[in-house]
Amino acid sequence: MIGAHTDSPTLRVKPISKKQAEGFIQVGVETYGGGLWHTCAVSPYIWLGPAGVASVLLSLIPGFDRDLSIAGRAMVKTEKGDYSQKLVKIDRPSMKPLTTIHLDRQETFTFNKETQLLPIAGLVAADLNRTGQPREPATPESSTTSNETSTKSFAPLQATTERHHPYIVELIAQEAGVPPASVIDFEMILYDTQKACIGGLNNELIFSARLDNLGMSYCSTMGLINSLSSPTALDNERSIRLISLFDHEEIGSNTAQGADSNFLPAFIRRLSVFGPRNDETETAYEQTLATSFLVSADMAHSVNPNYASKYEADHKPEMNKGTVVKVNANARYATNSPGVVLIEEVARRGEVPLQLFVVRNDSSCGSTIGPMLAAALGARTLDLGNPQLSMHSIRETGGVYDVDHGVKLFKSFFEHYSELEGKIIVD
Repeated sequence: MIGAHTDSPTLRVKPISKKQAEGFIQVGVETYGGGLWHTCAVSPYIWLGPAGVASVLLSLIPGFDRDLSIAGRAMVKTEKGDYSQKLVKIDRPSMKPLTTIHLDRQETFTFNKETQLLPIAGLVAADLNRTGQPREPATPESSTTSNETSTKSFAPLQATTERHHPYIVELIAQEAGVPPASVIDFEMILYDTQKACIGGLNNELIFSARLDNLGMSYCSTMGLINSLSSPTALDNERSIRLISLFDHEEIGSNTAQGADSNFLPAFIRRLSVFGPRNDETETAYEQTLATSFLVSADMAHSVNPNYASKYEADHKPEMNKGTVVKVNANARYATNSPGVVLIEEVARRGEVPLQLFVVRNDSSCGSTIGPMLAAALGARTLDLGNPQLSMHSIRETGGVYDVDHGVKLFKSFFEHYSELEGKIIVD
């Protein structure tokens, strides 16, 4: 099994987001996860200036002064009176958090996340000019049945167009293919509209949002797919090849779709008893876990040349030098020696380089879904991930060749695990 998470720190539109100040339309947002809302990116972008002179551009203050838009899901009312989910992504810049650096010079940039992180979505005057008059909230369409007539006048909540700016609701409705009055509620997050790109002097770097942890989610997915490319891939397979991509890792995983839920244990339990019933069915789940192995795949920290002293002297992972195996004596990572032996042999067969990482004794250590899943399942577990810079920034930096390293490593893991599992003997 390979486990990873798909979420990243972001800003989410509040249930009542309609705000207006000093002639600007603003949107109320709340922070999700541990984003670096106030810091500079830890890696500079480099380009060649006039006469080939190398220059450095710092991506200052992620989230501020960036072109953002919204994406998420909307719950809409259908013509039949049912409620269905629609996925929405507005593919153009629609809002922007602002700074006022020249009017508030600070040696260290600080701000209030409640009052100074509000993105602007437009100008009140422009909205009035577009409509010709102040906007009135949209009223629900009159497609109600006789049974609904008695409750039509009672509204437990304000209409969506009253809680949010009507034009934002219109954009969401347009993308969902429904009238604005049919949008009953939504969960929208803000995202940076700048697309991912290849960069660096030799095109060896990836500049992108959300590398943590869509990078490892992609590698695990492609590793699984590539392991099945041969028509005979499963002819002698004794194991089930499985990946599980969770939500809400950035806020603790303690949700129905998080790694600290019953989702994966319940799924494995159902798989373990699939087929005819027999005397071993009662302990099939426990037997399955005893022969299983989980790779917890979450992006790792590359060494930063500007802060090299923050890293343990002999454990400084580098980008494009291979996937990083994470070790921690206090079980913040789930890696142990039998797991290292297994992944090293897997990497040898896939011809994939590996690196080792531990934090300094005077530094705190983050964690992953690895330890909580190891505790819930009782299965052998190992933590690893590709190295990156600028983790939790709105614009992160990774290595181009590490994507290939990750895919090949996971492909080899799926192809060779059944053979290698019985060769690693622990009394």
